[in-house]
Formats: sequence, C-alpha cells, structure tokens
Amino acid sequence: MTQESPPNHGQRDKYPAPSGRRRFVKGLVGASALSGVTTVGGLAVDATTDQGGVGGGTVSYVGIRNIAGPANRPMPIVPLEISDGALRGMWPSVSEVTAGGDTFRLARGELGGVTYSQQWFQYCGLEVAPGLEPDPERDGFLRSKTTYDWQSELPDGEKLRVEHFENYESWGNNIGSDGLGKPAVATWRSQGEDVKEIQVQVLRTPAVSKMVAGEDEYADLAGEIRDFLDAATAEDFIAWVNRCTHLCCNPGYKKTPGSAKFEAADKVYCNCHQSVYDPFSPAMATFASRPRPQE
Repeated sequence: MTQESPPNHGQRDKYPAPSGRRRFVKGLVGASALSGVTTVGGLAVDATTDQGGVGGGTVSYVGIRNIAGPANRPMPIVPLEISDGALRGMWPSVSEVTAGGDTFRLARGELGGVTYSQQWFQYCGLEVAPGLEPDPERDGFLRSKTTYDWQSELPDGEKLRVEHFENYESWGNNIGSDGLGKPAVATWRSQGEDVKEIQVQVLRTPAVSKMVAGEDEYADLAGEIRDFLDAATAEDFIAWVNRCTHLCCNPGYKKTPGSAKFEAADKVYCNCHQSVYDPFSPAMATFASRPRPQE
C-alpha cells in the first residue's frame, strides 16, 4: 500500500451548530504566545475565548483514511490498551497551559512518536462532552453500545472484553467478506446520566498486526504510522471516534447492507451522504480543533 502525503485540512470542520507498550512522555510547554496562539508539545493551541472556549487550534493526528464521498479528513484513532481483559481508551497526561493570558488544562503526551492530545476529538460538538474535560480519573473503559446483533448478548454499558472477540478471524454478518475482523460500537468516557456520549467504533482484525509489522500489503506503510499503531493498539484491536468528519453522523463498519452499492461493504460507510473510510489505511492529517468550554 503506497502512502500518500498527509492531507492538510486546516480549515474548520463543516457541521451543524496494560500491555508492555510504550507510555506517554510528558512534553514541554512553549513559552511564547502570539495573537492567542502558542505551541504546546508540538500543537498549535488557541487560547482565545472565541465561541466561549479555550484550547482549540490546528492539530496533527492519526486517523482512518477518508477515501470517498464528501468527508474531508480521516476520523481520529482512539489509542487503547487492555486492562484485566477489558478494553480501555488511553488518555494523555494533563498539564496546565498558559497562552494569550489564559491558563487552562490540556491532556496531551507523546505516544509512539506522535503527540496525542484531547484536541484530536474536539470536533462535531464533542468538544462540549464531559468526557473531553481533561480529567485523567474519568472511566476510560470502552463500554458496549448495542449496534451489531452479537452485541445484544451484552448489557449496554458492559465493558468490552477480549473474550467477546474470540472469533474475530472468522466473523461475518452477510455484509462484505467474512474473516476481516469483528466490530463493536462502544461509548468512551461517557458514564453518567444525560451525558453527551463519545461513541467509538472498535475493530479486532488480523490486519493490525500486519500493519505494525509492515507485512504483505502494508510493506510501504510509513514508519511513523507503524510506530504509532504499535503503541496505540493491542492484541489486534484498533478503535476510532465514530463521528463522520463531514456532517457528524455515526458511520459504521459492516453495518449497512446497502454499502456494497458504494464499494464500501468492507469499509466504514456513512449512509447520510455516502462518505467512505478505510480502517485498514491509517493516515496522518491536520485540522482546526474546536475550543472547549472554559473550566
């Protein structure tokens, strides 16, 4: 698979109003601020209070590549780990940032050679979700949200566990090809009543190990992507925020029978406007993350 140059999506999005892996390396906070913007661990952080918030700005991230339709950039990957057999999304360390005269907290750190930040997920209204408050103590387990038939066997809110995906190398649901992986939909950092949820798509697929190792069709996968995946995946599990970067719908992997008409039966398909993403093609991209509410 030939890697393209990372797309630059600096414009704001259009939308309606423990394994033994490497861990985070605390970054340094830039000391200068110009017009409300400072550099924090490689991120351009906007501390101005436009739209009533702080902490927005241009950010680079790793996501699953958009390959068709109007979506203008990848959906961001959620790094995960396995804790006592359960899947848990990683959350960066939190530090105070001063920029443009404002002081606020920001969750960010180095993961697999990439600066991983909460800013990755500040789009499509998620910036106001309590789960994106820079709170390292919030429950980070990926909890089942019934979407696929097999998930009906689990109570909503139950932790997704490795054992739930034992048949991932043969699983199929009459959409696309069998044996590519077993999916689930989950919520992340969204415990509590009337909480705006952060929805995550989980996929356990043999392709993860191949991507990390650069095997077969992934021989040309960029080293920086492979290093990141090595740190951000576990036991063939990969996850990403399930929020289309076009108009904020919830797409799905092998969820819509009609996706075959758009050559997306084995891809992530958004049936709102036919955007298609490839979970087997991770990519670097940039976008302008939205400011979150002031604390």
